[in-house]
Amino acid sequence: MYFDFIVTGELKMDSSSTWAQFVITCELCENPTQLFCNDCQVSLCGSCIYKHVESLKSQTHDMVSFTDREERLVFPLCASHPKQRCEGQCQHCNVPVCFKCLTSDHSGHTVVDMTDIIKQSKEIIEKETGEIETFMSKFAQGESKLDQRISKLREKFENLEREGENLRKTWHEEVDNIFNMLQSTIKTMKDKRLNALKSHQSLLKNSGTKTALILKENKNILNSNKVSDVTSYKSQVKEFMDIHTDVDVTIPSLKSHTVKGSDLSLELADYKATLRQTSLSNPTDEESFLFVRQILENVEVIASIPSEMKPFGSLICVETDEAWVCGSDKTLKRVDIHGSVKEMVTATCETFPNDISVTKEGELIYSDANSRTINIFREGRIETLITLPEGWHPWGLCCTRSGDILVSMCTRDQSHYKIVRFHGQTAIKEIDKDEHEQQIFRGGKIGVNIEENSNGDICASDSDANTVIVVDKTERVRFRYDGTPAWRNRQFQPMHIVTDSQSQIIINDINNDCLHILDQDGQFLKCVDNCGLERPCGLSLDSEGRLWVGSYHTGVVKVIKYME
Repeated sequence: MYFDFIVTGELKMDSSSTWAQFVITCELCENPTQLFCNDCQVSLCGSCIYKHVESLKSQTHDMVSFTDREERLVFPLCASHPKQRCEGQCQHCNVPVCFKCLTSDHSGHTVVDMTDIIKQSKEIIEKETGEIETFMSKFAQGESKLDQRISKLREKFENLEREGENLRKTWHEEVDNIFNMLQSTIKTMKDKRLNALKSHQSLLKNSGTKTALILKENKNILNSNKVSDVTSYKSQVKEFMDIHTDVDVTIPSLKSHTVKGSDLSLELADYKATLRQTSLSNPTDEESFLFVRQILENVEVIASIPSEMKPFGSLICVETDEAWVCGSDKTLKRVDIHGSVKEMVTATCETFPNDISVTKEGELIYSDANSRTINIFREGRIETLITLPEGWHPWGLCCTRSGDILVSMCTRDQSHYKIVRFHGQTAIKEIDKDEHEQQIFRGGKIGVNIEENSNGDICASDSDANTVIVVDKTERVRFRYDGTPAWRNRQFQPMHIVTDSQSQIIINDINNDCLHILDQDGQFLKCVDNCGLERPCGLSLDSEGRLWVGSYHTGVVKVIKYME
């Protein structure tokens, strides 16, 4: 049966143009459409009817004039009964079935009308398509905002560079290397932050492109009458749910003191430089104040990160917004300030790491008391870095600015503690007894945590003695601190300890839910107890000078700004 007419329609080109005529073409060639197969939902010309029927001999073909076409679902052919179409879905076997299947392989099974399944599936696809449209819009907005922030960040860093050049004029030519280092620091910080923003912008751009493609595919499915298109749909919404549209980037300020006749100084984040004039007497209290960052009256909690480490053990910051954390099992996690897990490592110890630190090169190390080793996570593998002598077991760790590693260690019965400095695998110094040949550390089950101060002092938190002990370069005990100036209802029990850019000593007091801050000479400065700390355990400083404090019971890590 053939038809001699051509199907035409009208297409409006734009709001100002006239209506133009267009031709609906055959789906197998480019000739005008004449017929329509209702069973297959295919437009055909007279020449392609035989080709279409021959290619699908096992199917029936309700061939009508294109103008008499009907919109139908295209049901798949049954795999077991040729020429039979599957208009149902077996709930037991989760496969399409035809009428004959109900009396054979699928007899007694629950069968649902395929039309109902398609309706429900399309409702889900339509809902998720709306969600993806929302994601695409959100990513586009986020990308635009980050573009503006990148421009502002670049402008502010250029201002920092100009400010650095202006400061150069007030200094002698002999200190040019200081400003060269300053500019290098600014460039590194700028590149790092720009890269972070550009990387996230690229993520949003790629996500936006991907959502656009998915959106197009979903709309094609919604407009399709093919069952296989709908039943093969796989949701991709979850992939985009955790993508943030913004990223935190801090911009440091350049501080300087350039009063003629006194010391000249500048400070940018952790980089500090001072030109000291030895011909002058000691600076006044007012001048000294200019060199020191102030402790905030009311500290600010920047973030609360659920680490899932319960009970919490130890942490060490890496980069600006990340830290390694560990608890009461073998798992070590690297988490960022948003709570996202960036990396996970399973330690080789029998129980859990006693302490963790990061080397000068940025590699994670941990102490394993059972095997008497200090281990390092390097290039995706865990290696033994240091093995302690028989009878000694490692506890606290500290990687120094020089690249050495400080290890606090104890005897098997934990009655005797000492601190050993390692250069590579070689022990080069021990801190054991004071100038009166008395044991410096008490010994016990809680252990000794350690930190090296910028003035060369070794600061140790002897939890069993409820005391912080500071030893100078000559191994002389400079002072002990027992928490008395910040007296609380419960006994002072120091746990982890850190020192900051001002050589201040910070200790977490697990019994009293607070932090003690001392100056480098042991003078009490402040007790931080107004930021909701709970059994603080684990303490570290990031490159922005913010404290990261863990909670023993909850595993929550708080990031605290305590200096201005």
